[in-house]
Amino acid sequence: MAASQLPELLPQQWQFSTSSLILLAVSIVLIFWSRRRRNPSSRLKLPPGPTRLPIIGNLHQIGRLPHRSLGALAGRHGPVMALRLGTVPAVALSSPEAAREALKVHDAECCSRSVRPRMLSYGYKDVAFSPYSDYVRDMRKLLVVELLSMRRARTGRMLR
Repeated sequence: MAASQLPELLPQQWQFSTSSLILLAVSIVLIFWSRRRRNPSSRLKLPPGPTRLPIIGNLHQIGRLPHRSLGALAGRHGPVMALRLGTVPAVALSSPEAAREALKVHDAECCSRSVRPRMLSYGYKDVAFSPYSDYVRDMRKLLVVELLSMRRARTGRMLR
């Protein structure tokens, strides 16, 4: 092949469609995303669970009957197991004893773990998303007396 033919052949060989370029970019991002190292102290301490795929997590293991799929997974991995539903981590409790312990004994820890309610409620200053405390109890009383009373409902009747 002569050197004068190379410039004519290269543009034909290296022509890509936009979909192939997008696919290439997405695959590179996924490779870097799956290989990045996270700080071990920032990881959630989750119980053991089934292996998962990078983006969809354990959604491929949950079939048309989710209660049966989760029951089969619990038979293999125990009554308390960590799942990833898409990119959201979740803990599945499949025995009454585990559910009782989580909802009665460790209620405050289970319900106050997420970062999103803290961001939505301006640092837990909201009544709906805040962990239970004296501040929340006082704010709830104030809300019921001042905003949800019959007198306030009557004043807003014309607006409704």
